[in-house]
Amino acid sequence: MNAFPKLTFVLGGAASGKSAYAESLVRQAGRNQIYLATAQAFDAEMKDKITTHRKQRGADWLTIEAPVDVAIAFAGRDARDIILLDCATLWLSNLLLEEADIPKATTAFFATVATCPCPVVVVSNEVGQGIIPDNTLSRRFRNLQGQFNKDLAATADLAVLVTAGLPMVLKGTLPA
Repeated sequence: MNAFPKLTFVLGGAASGKSAYAESLVRQAGRNQIYLATAQAFDAEMKDKITTHRKQRGADWLTIEAPVDVAIAFAGRDARDIILLDCATLWLSNLLLEEADIPKATTAFFATVATCPCPVVVVSNEVGQGIIPDNTLSRRFRNLQGQFNKDLAATADLAVLVTAGLPMVLKGTLPA
């Protein structure tokens, strides 16, 4: 079992290659791979995307679907595991649409990660480089996601930005 950072944050734009990169990091860890999926299949396109991602990952992952209650994926884990949460952007969207207490949920998330016995890798979208959203809900989401991303980056041992499939370390050192 390789040494691995406690919390790794992988950030990038949509279709930047961040998920594939995060999956490759997790595979290198030599641990039991837990995929924490936050996507919900509300339409045929998303169902196809989820199916494609599952096939690309392969059978060596335990997939836990938790669009809102991500803490269930952390229960019963031990040091032989590694969790990949993909993605924080969809998780936060799900919380927002359910009108959840987002500060409470994000505080609980960080407390759960801190007490988790295994490494955690979190994938998230960079939402602050586009145009200013034209409606209140979108601006609220962008601000919440931006703050959560900043909190993830501050807490993470390793932060990596992926652009056009190329990783750039922002903080920490890649595992050997």
